[in-house]
Amino acid sequence: MKLKKVLRVLLNILFWGFTLGIAALAVLVFIYGNDLPDYKKLATYAPPVATRLYASDGSLLIEYAEERRVFIDYNDLPPQLVNAFIAAEDQNFWTHPGIDIQGITRALINNGLHMLGFDARFSGASTITQQVAKNFFLTSERTISRKIKEAILALRLERTFSKEHILTLYMNQIYLGARAYGVGSAALMYFNKPVSELTLSECAFLAALPKAPNNRDKAVERRNYVLNRMVEEEYITPADAAVAAAEPLNINSGFTAQMEEDFQYFAEEVRRQLLESLGRETLYNQGLYIKTTIVPEFQHAASAALNRELDRYNENRGPDEPRLQGAIIAMNPHTGRVVAMSGGRSFKESSFNRATQAMRQIGSTIKPFVYLAALERGTSPESLILDAPIVGWREDNTLWKPENYDKKFLGDIPLRYALETSRNVPAVRMVQSLGIENAIEVAQRFGVYPDKLQNINLSLALGSGETTLQRLVQGYSAFVNGGYVIQPKLVDYIEDRYGKVLNGNTTELIEWQPDLLPPEKISDAQPLSDPQSLYQMVSILQGTVERGTGKQARVPGHTIAGKTGTTNDVKDIWFVGFSKNLIAGVYLGFDMPAPLGRGAGSHMAARVFADFMKTALAGEKNQPFSVPDGLTFMRVNRMSGASVTDDPNGTIITEAFKPGQHPNPAPKKTQKQSGPVVGGVF
Repeated sequence: MKLKKVLRVLLNILFWGFTLGIAALAVLVFIYGNDLPDYKKLATYAPPVATRLYASDGSLLIEYAEERRVFIDYNDLPPQLVNAFIAAEDQNFWTHPGIDIQGITRALINNGLHMLGFDARFSGASTITQQVAKNFFLTSERTISRKIKEAILALRLERTFSKEHILTLYMNQIYLGARAYGVGSAALMYFNKPVSELTLSECAFLAALPKAPNNRDKAVERRNYVLNRMVEEEYITPADAAVAAAEPLNINSGFTAQMEEDFQYFAEEVRRQLLESLGRETLYNQGLYIKTTIVPEFQHAASAALNRELDRYNENRGPDEPRLQGAIIAMNPHTGRVVAMSGGRSFKESSFNRATQAMRQIGSTIKPFVYLAALERGTSPESLILDAPIVGWREDNTLWKPENYDKKFLGDIPLRYALETSRNVPAVRMVQSLGIENAIEVAQRFGVYPDKLQNINLSLALGSGETTLQRLVQGYSAFVNGGYVIQPKLVDYIEDRYGKVLNGNTTELIEWQPDLLPPEKISDAQPLSDPQSLYQMVSILQGTVERGTGKQARVPGHTIAGKTGTTNDVKDIWFVGFSKNLIAGVYLGFDMPAPLGRGAGSHMAARVFADFMKTALAGEKNQPFSVPDGLTFMRVNRMSGASVTDDPNGTIITEAFKPGQHPNPAPKKTQKQSGPVVGGVF
């Protein structure tokens, strides 16, 4: 009888306890359930996703993100990674309705024993579903009301969505340290690999991160705890756990800190351009796939070549300040695709990009544009120019007395020889003959100088004007591409997170091949100059490299053209050169212009160019420059411009003549001009 009474009392307690519990739950739902966020919007989950920048070969360069995240669909999650998170975070995930009564009971017992000093692990009772509710809709405040709302939302989420969808939300939203949100981004940040390539050890490490995402001091201990939990839940065998526990954790700290130094100037230039065109929200949160034009092999070669020259100069100076800086940029002259860019010695030391941002005087690199103006007007490459002293030439209040770098005067010399050897006095006479505005107009037409210039004067036509290395290379590209202004291009295409090409009507992509060949048609625009004049200029610039001031730029086995440039007092030094399908420009100088000192000169920039081009053209067949129709080639004496039959002594070269042009008459045996010529003549 007593036993029946005890059982009756216990049943009554259980009944009324259950009834009161249901009533209390109903009251809580009534109080808190009507003021909860709209959880149904998670049906179309589209989280902020990191934009990723890729090189032309598909290798990852950098991510742009406020929250680093790479969305991974449930079907693409490795089973071992899913099992690791469930074992570590919510062992009853597949069976509970959103809250885990068994887990709550276990947590109460374990935490009580822990507080009493027993060897029991302190644990929480939040399910994965509750964590989803908190992470998406609630704060992290430790209050009873927040926990009640969390539980109610969890129950509703479970009724609305599948377990797989809830797990997808969780695995892509959870914060795992290093600014990584979700397992996709964490796999890349910590191990530089996609989730599909994670080992069991790495899966366990990621599953241990939610408890302390920014504390890696006990990474191995926490990983091993997850492995043991996976054994307890029978996801893996003890032998599997032992093998994984013995695997060293090679956390990729270098990648998480920053991208490789060589690519940073280029990546920052891309970021600046896209931030202006796309806006911050799209660039940082919409998960764009950006395929850039950069060629990693070329980029490494360009950075190495530039830094070797800078280090050579700076080491010779010792600890003296300032330190020499510089830039190099290389691109396809037919398409504008930039394949290499370095804006200085070190991005960490200075993020100022001297390839695109530094405005500097360009010195003698302006001369090809001035001489092209003469070629366009029918002047022959072998037309004679007087290289003799000029006195009494005034411009405004300035008295001009130009000098050559060697302080010598050679008398009558061919236009080609004057440009190949970069003599100043013949260039001044050329400008005087053409008129200053006509002399500078070609540089404006080719994009080196802006269309509208103030105070057009003689010094501007001789290289005192300022521009960037990028604009100068862009201008030189027109010499070899048929006379077209090609805008430098850093990005081939951009896809959104769904694979749709931005700003395009088709998703069909045409991959550029590494041979750098140009497309069949460059532009619908009219050429900037006639093809015969352009070829004559290219031929002269080829001679500059082969036997003139650009000898340091020679690349054995390859046809190269280019031009050196040095400003007054050797404050800025330049070289811009090209093969048929690749152009590169180099600038060296101090950030605050100052003389580089004795022994410095444009040969330094030419040396950087050659160093880079030897790598870029390695394995490529030599490709001579294309020759337009209508030219006649004749052998002439380099110093006189006369036919080889009339003047066979000395250096003999091959010259390209337009219709109506011809070699010079045989030279008369007279002494070279040595006296001054007032005002100068052409």
